[in-house]
Amino acid sequence: MRFPREGPIFENRYDAGRQLAEKLDEYKGQPVVVLAIPNGGLPVALEVAIALEADLDVVISRKIPIPLMPEGGFGAIADDGAVILNQEVVREVGLTQQQINYQVSQVRIDIRQRSLLYRGNRPLSIVSGRIVIIIDDGLASGYTMMAAVESVRRRRPKQIVVAVPAASATAVKRLEKVADRVVTCATGFMPKFYVSDFYHYWHVLSDDEGLKCLKEWRMRRFMPNIELPRNSG
Repeated sequence: MRFPREGPIFENRYDAGRQLAEKLDEYKGQPVVVLAIPNGGLPVALEVAIALEADLDVVISRKIPIPLMPEGGFGAIADDGAVILNQEVVREVGLTQQQINYQVSQVRIDIRQRSLLYRGNRPLSIVSGRIVIIIDDGLASGYTMMAAVESVRRRRPKQIVVAVPAASATAVKRLEKVADRVVTCATGFMPKFYVSDFYHYWHVLSDDEGLKCLKEWRMRRFMPNIELPRNSG
């Protein structure tokens, strides 16, 4: 679905996950592991994993913020150390190697902390020979997802599918070069792309909410007879 301008089409991240799952129905019953980029990707991935009856885990990938401009980024790092830099932004901002190294070191500290929070002592999920679906709540530049794809690729999966509710056309083009397939519910062609514009209800997801998604998946997967309310917000 092509969107030349902004327009909310998802009620929230759970609704987006249910809509995205319909696009991925062909993978049901196959050896699939769904990897969410926390925090925002977890509610989306939860609904996809439930629909596909697939395993669910996280791949932690974080934006490298521009010094004094933290809302902007010049690349991303994944939890195995994979680094993707946006060389165009690096040149435009005039970042020195010292500045780059410092920002990278700070993000790596954050990733280690988040890995402990979400994974504890658990090892990375085994993805060798399996179809891996990497999910976030949307893609603006795509660099955070690119780092995640590079990280997962090193673990020798059978196929890497990038799946997001909404993405900019630029991000889709970038990801098509590194992933085996890119799936979206909506691709935006507007000059300024904001993931939040595609959601009626949008907020910064807390770690507690992210961990709750993983807990709910475990309960639905391993205790299917327990009645749990469907997520609505």
